Amino acid sequence: MASAFWLVAGLGNPGRTYEGTRHNMGFMTADVLAERWSVAFADHKGLAKLGKGAMDLGGHRIKFLLAKPLTYMNDSGDAVSSIAMYYGIAADRIVVIHDDMDLEFGRIKVKRGGSAGGHNGIKSIDRSLRTNEYARVRMGVGHARRGAHAHDNTVNWVLGGFAPQQRAALPDFLADGADAVETVITDGLAEAQERFNGR
Repeated sequence: MASAFWLVAGLGNPGRTYEGTRHNMGFMTADVLAERWSVAFADHKGLAKLGKGAMDLGGHRIKFLLAKPLTYMNDSGDAVSSIAMYYGIAADRIVVIHDDMDLEFGRIKVKRGGSAGGHNGIKSIDRSLRTNEYARVRMGVGHARRGAHAHDNTVNWVLGGFAPQQRAALPDFLADGADAVETVITDGLAEAQERFNGR
């Protein structure tokens, strides 16, 4: 029987080195949700920090799991698939939050399926779940410089911090990302796309 739980996974890299970096937008948004939903994280098989609970959202009683994979970005799928299998959660009840360089800072796009867009965390989840038919909340971080050292520039960019102006705007941006997740769960993907993709 399919699980009644929703699984929300915010992607990032564990450890102090990566705190507050662009690649950890998923972790940061998950932390906002953890505060809203009064989540206490516990260990899941050494693969993730995992919180579990139920809440009233939009007149619905929602059972949820909130995860922050500890596998490092490139192996995010190990954590997400382990939790999904353990709790019997189908792909259409999974929401993944991640940084996206194809969107300017402050932009959010909600989608299901489609290309991983070069994001190694998403590639790993696609591989481990054997499907890409889960919802994604893409949090824009802007793009690194292209050119001769494009790969190095990209790595340095996603593992870098935010400019002062962006840091000031970050709390509102993360709150919007958390709102987008809640909208997917309570009102469906199409409603979340309508509300957030055109901003």
